[in-house]
Amino acid sequence: MEVSPWEIITLVCLASVALLTKTLFQQRHQSLKLPPGPKPWPIIGNLNLISALPHQSLHKLSQKYGPLMQLKFGSFPVVVASSPEMAKQFLKTHDNIFASRPPSAAGKYTTYNNSNITWSPYGPYWRQGRKIFLSELFSSKRLESYEYIRAEERLAFFSRLYVLSGKPIILKDQLSRFTLSIISRIVLGKKYVSDSKSDGETSIVTLEEFQEMLDELFLLNGVLNIGDWIPWLKFLDLQGYQKRMKDLKKKFDRFHDYVFYEHKAKAMKEDGKRI
Repeated sequence: MEVSPWEIITLVCLASVALLTKTLFQQRHQSLKLPPGPKPWPIIGNLNLISALPHQSLHKLSQKYGPLMQLKFGSFPVVVASSPEMAKQFLKTHDNIFASRPPSAAGKYTTYNNSNITWSPYGPYWRQGRKIFLSELFSSKRLESYEYIRAEERLAFFSRLYVLSGKPIILKDQLSRFTLSIISRIVLGKKYVSDSKSDGETSIVTLEEFQEMLDELFLLNGVLNIGDWIPWLKFLDLQGYQKRMKDLKKKFDRFHDYVFYEHKAKAMKEDGKRI
């Protein structure tokens, strides 16, 4: 079979491009001086080394590969800092570079498309949100103005404990109720949770329901969701996390809509009185 000169030239060009690409790729990796780490598997990377308690798995790996190591979670390379010195480089020295969190299902479904300061990327929007938090909630003047709320809730807390004296109690539940009552009044303007559905007309959820919503929120924001690291498997929702996130979003939507509607109605009523 006779091969034309053009075919020979094409094969030589393709071979040259392949060789050049391989050389540049190797040089790039050599110049980057990547941290040590375990060899990743195809598709899953090093996810096979991560247990149900990721922090313990990472600690065990750091004992073998050092305080700065590289892993691969699915399709994405991950650098892990496991010492105070290395953590300082990420959280203080180069904090602006590493301030943004990568997009995830948790940010999409539980924080309205990464719109709160926990998940939003570092930039003008994030800085404005942080400014609002500091000025409206956490400034010294604001915290002092809320002292009467803390005093009233402390009194209610001790009164409940007094009524329950002599009976077995779960202190964690009582402290949770105490904390949620303070936060609700400071952030939302009043209590929006109650001990039961029959307690007050303005309570949209019970204390137990709201605590379950918060527990679910914190859990889902910290899980290792396979769909975040292997995007082409996202639609399968292998762990069921995305369904739980969507269900939780509906509950918070209902709660937020109720609070917004009530505040809006109150503002309109006050405007009507001024007129």
